[in-house]
Amino acid sequence: MDRKKLILLVGALIIAVGTAFAARSMFAGASAPQAEAAPAVPQGPKVLVAKRGLPVGTIITADAIGYQLWPQEMVQDAYFVEGEADMSKLLGTVVRHAVTAGEPVTQGSLVSPGDRGFLAAALAPGMRAITVPVSEKTGVGGFIFPGDRVDLVLTQTVNGAEGQNLQASETILRNLRVLATDQSTETTTDENGKTVVRALRTVTLEVTPRIAEKIAVAQTIGTLSLSLRSIADNQSELERAIASGEVTVPDGVSKEEEEALLKEAMARPQDGATSYVTGGDVSRFQRSTVPSQRAAAPAPAPAAAPQQGGAPAGQPGVARPAGPVVNVTRGKETTAEPIGKSGRDLTTQSSRGLSGAASTVPAAQAVVR
Repeated sequence: MDRKKLILLVGALIIAVGTAFAARSMFAGASAPQAEAAPAVPQGPKVLVAKRGLPVGTIITADAIGYQLWPQEMVQDAYFVEGEADMSKLLGTVVRHAVTAGEPVTQGSLVSPGDRGFLAAALAPGMRAITVPVSEKTGVGGFIFPGDRVDLVLTQTVNGAEGQNLQASETILRNLRVLATDQSTETTTDENGKTVVRALRTVTLEVTPRIAEKIAVAQTIGTLSLSLRSIADNQSELERAIASGEVTVPDGVSKEEEEALLKEAMARPQDGATSYVTGGDVSRFQRSTVPSQRAAAPAPAPAAAPQQGGAPAGQPGVARPAGPVVNVTRGKETTAEPIGKSGRDLTTQSSRGLSGAASTVPAAQAVVR
């Protein structure tokens, strides 16, 4: 065999053996198991924590809280521990102090319906609570419960000086949240778990300070009635508000922040343009315009003509002397006496004094009775 071919053959064998050993080492190293540190498992009981941020006034629902393992040495007496607390009894309570996501919920951070301060905790920041009287007719027959949304309707009679009075009904406020009915902030159920419907005497609403003033005045004008809103109304009106530009969502916000903004917009009371219906819209025999509020004022009586001559003043039909006169009273009788040249200066000065007084003293307002 040629020497060159032998050298090439030996070199190829050496390269093949080296490549085989390198591949074996590579695959052997990749398949070798690597020891990893096992994650530390918290040792301790499960405590109740917030699944998301819970601001003040949040009503607790099943998706807002949950149990999570917590280190034994960090468990406090105020925590709700699984097996010791019933989470179902916490549903419907209100957050009194803000709780961040993942933070344990303490007993002092929640207030239950009927407890002292529950209504104040249920109010959103900047809102007020006001109570309106209702009956079976004006309170939807008792089918209104805490948490519902209602519109407020004012019915009044506009009286006039003459003619038929105007009967009118007007929706003055919309999307008001019901906080309580009578003295109860929760729905009452019977032994079978069914909701109890009863006649209501009062309903407490969540409003802004200005709306509270409007409701206080409206109670003195006429009769207030509640109109129950559909659950779907808020979503449809929110879509309309977004389309019209009344509600805007800033760019770059997270999904949670966007949901919070939209939820706040849906819960906002509406104090805008009102809608109304008059008696003329219901019956052809009723009027549809505001009647005249008062009759025309009578014309003032003409001033009495000045008397002539030196006759007693105040007696009609008696002539008074021409020129300046002075009323002279003797006992119970008053007469008008003419004055001469010497008295003319005094009369002129008196006239000037009265003219100056008239320029500073305001005219009295006429009173129409």
